[in-house]
Amino acid sequence: MRFVHSFLRQMLAGFAVLAVFTAILGVGYPVAVWAISRIDTQSAEGSPLRDADGCVVGSALIGVDPQVADGQVADGQPDPYFHARVTGSVADDDAFAPGDPSAALPTNQGPSSEVLTTFVEQRRAAVADRENVDPSQVPVDAVTGSGSGIDPDISPAYAALQVPRVAQVNGMSVDDVEALVRDYTDGPQYGVLGAAAVNVPQLNVALGLTAPHCSPG
Repeated sequence: MRFVHSFLRQMLAGFAVLAVFTAILGVGYPVAVWAISRIDTQSAEGSPLRDADGCVVGSALIGVDPQVADGQVADGQPDPYFHARVTGSVADDDAFAPGDPSAALPTNQGPSSEVLTTFVEQRRAAVADRENVDPSQVPVDAVTGSGSGIDPDISPAYAALQVPRVAQVNGMSVDDVEALVRDYTDGPQYGVLGAAAVNVPQLNVALGLTAPHCSPG
């Protein structure tokens, strides 16, 4: 009888511990995480960007270039938007990568890689030709990928390089385009960490980028 009483007491204690930790870890913790995520709902939902019709164009956190196919705008087509940094590429024979999530995969090309060196030179020549400048004027972030492969930000120098083309194609003044760039430029985090950066997806939406496969409403 004493054995049965001890067993029941231990079983009840076990159920009590199970109930407490289920409440804490199975209910309380998920609710707390969800509540914290609501502090910045925009980021929690992926920071979607919408065009003038309310259609989702992309995300402010993902720098997928909407106008680039294999690194180049189609011949004869206007190029009215800012370009993000080159994305990662899963192929060793392509200096540019298509604008899709697979671009976030690494190239596995190190500083001593001849493939990477060739890529950088090809990118520098392509960007210089696109922006009608000398290759020496092309900033480093225009020819190299970011750590994530899909960084939405570029340097103010790379944005400034693209301003004349964007202004001309869109029929805007250089001053107006430069003002837009300033609107979407963030300084170093906390004023000291990192460097100033321009958010390309947000900037392109401000220029009128629309979702090609979306019906308003």
